[in-house]
Amino acid sequence: MSAKPSMSASTVSAARADHPLRPISFGTPAVHVERRDDGTIYLRPKAQLLDYPVRITDRLHHWAEAAPDRVFMAERNAARGWRQITYAELLASSRHIASALLARGLSAEKPVVILSGNSVDHALIAFGALYAGIPFCPVSPAYSLVSRDYGKLAYLMKLLTPGLVFADDATKFADALAANVSSGTEIAASRGTVPGRDVTSLADLMATPLHPRLDAVHEAIGPDTIAKFLLTSGSTGNPKAVINTQRMICANQVMLRETLAFLKDEPPVIVDWLPWNHTFGGNHNIGLTLYNGGSMYLDEGKPMPGGIEETVRNLQEISPTVYFNVPKGYESLLPYLRDDAGLRKKFFARLHAMFFSGAALSAFVWNSLDELSVQETGYRVPMLTGLGATETAPFFMSVNPHTSRSGHVGLPVLGNDAKLVPNNGKLEVRAKGPNVMPGYWRQPDMTAKSFDEEGFYKMGDALKPADPDNFDAGFDFDGRTGEDFKLASGTWVSVGPLRARFVGACAPLVRDVVIAGINRDEISALVVLDLDGCRLINPTLPSDDLAAAASDPLIVAAFRERFQQFVAGATGSSTRITRAVLLDTPLSIDRGEVTDKGSINQRAVLENRNALIEEIYSSAPPAQVITL
Repeated sequence: MSAKPSMSASTVSAARADHPLRPISFGTPAVHVERRDDGTIYLRPKAQLLDYPVRITDRLHHWAEAAPDRVFMAERNAARGWRQITYAELLASSRHIASALLARGLSAEKPVVILSGNSVDHALIAFGALYAGIPFCPVSPAYSLVSRDYGKLAYLMKLLTPGLVFADDATKFADALAANVSSGTEIAASRGTVPGRDVTSLADLMATPLHPRLDAVHEAIGPDTIAKFLLTSGSTGNPKAVINTQRMICANQVMLRETLAFLKDEPPVIVDWLPWNHTFGGNHNIGLTLYNGGSMYLDEGKPMPGGIEETVRNLQEISPTVYFNVPKGYESLLPYLRDDAGLRKKFFARLHAMFFSGAALSAFVWNSLDELSVQETGYRVPMLTGLGATETAPFFMSVNPHTSRSGHVGLPVLGNDAKLVPNNGKLEVRAKGPNVMPGYWRQPDMTAKSFDEEGFYKMGDALKPADPDNFDAGFDFDGRTGEDFKLASGTWVSVGPLRARFVGACAPLVRDVVIAGINRDEISALVVLDLDGCRLINPTLPSDDLAAAASDPLIVAAFRERFQQFVAGATGSSTRITRAVLLDTPLSIDRGEVTDKGSINQRAVLENRNALIEEIYSSAPPAQVITL
């Protein structure tokens, strides 16, 4: 199924102007502003953060007593029905698994590592570890199943020194387990085998008698107890283990509940695929489900051909109260919502809000969702976003429904102070609050570099005020400070905004772009094609052949037309891209060019593809270089 326009720009404008937002409960951020003589600006929320639990499993106890039979989580079973686990069942299973982990003497020095994707069994292991006060680390399955040399997996195993490694399907992960888990480290699994290794079954862990000190151990868990490690690659490409404490997670959930106040109005129901090895899926979404007594339906779909159909199937059965996705996910879902009246009715039936993160949401997709919402309900469902990081657990800044737009990140939420520091003509944002990490596990030097002299975490993002005369209007994202560079003329290139404009101008062909030109006279672009979008131009293209798309005459011509229009709107050398090449080989996860969630490491790509860049800037560039 292909996306197709169904409205004119004037229709979209009319829909926005004539139809109100759905009224929802929302705690609009407001801040005190302090300006220093050196240009530094402090933003401090006017309201105080409410008290939060000592440990996140306190909320599990609450809901297991208040709503024991309510579904906490469900996943598709072999019969294509739903395997469900209630709050009471989750608490009971967590206590037995915690007892098994305690009996093995696991700790922060010997944590639990989980290799699997999202699943009920993954959740059982995670909550068992949380209940025992033993840190766990969910690892991207791509490190085991996509990587060719297991480089990142091997590195993190040495960094974390796990005492137990869990995979839901040991057979599926057998090669990675055999190559990276030492003989002295226990392997556990829901099913499957690893040749030459003993594998403990999840059923055996769940059958473990309750540990005599279980209640005392759980009660001893405090705000500084490490709950989990979440991996982030950063600029080096090597995983860093972000320490996530109980304080971080619990405080962040109160921040979320007080900002997204509609979560109090009814228990949230979400249909979610976002991976738990990332903070958006693993902290934000699981956390708000548990904290607010909600139900999470696991979506095995993905925003790509062959994957989005599963998401559609799930949304045809389950009406979410709030929906979370990345921009690519909304783009992939849009044509189905437009063409299927039943799906559209089910999707919008009780939807309070939508939320996106990870990239900018295109105006066309946003406006199209507004139109469909108006068509189905008579109002626009609010689309929300903000700014956060793995290191902030992640909720740090939020828009409000009336100011929300692509590129806008709003204001710091309750409990968070923001510090804006002048940096090469931009304002670099830094964060302080109970949701900010204490540091990176076993990397003290990296930790020290990540905080300033006042204890603010240096996020590496830049912001600019939406209205310089009124900071209550919030802030817009202004790129990553570490990606910006100077041309040979000394002119600064602001990479983040330039990337966003380029991708928007070249839609739907381009998924992302790497900007080159440091110490050069001109800017050039290494273009990452979006194969789904390319197939809208040429449906005969293979769905997984990047080289075919990069050399296809229809694609090249369509790109050149968009490229020319983009360049025509340039305002100077800092925004004018004169050369581009369509990459014909995928970015490499092993070489640190791309993360498993698709985020591109600009620095790694530029370093690894230096020879290509030299060709782009040569006096006689090869034919694949598109010059204007």
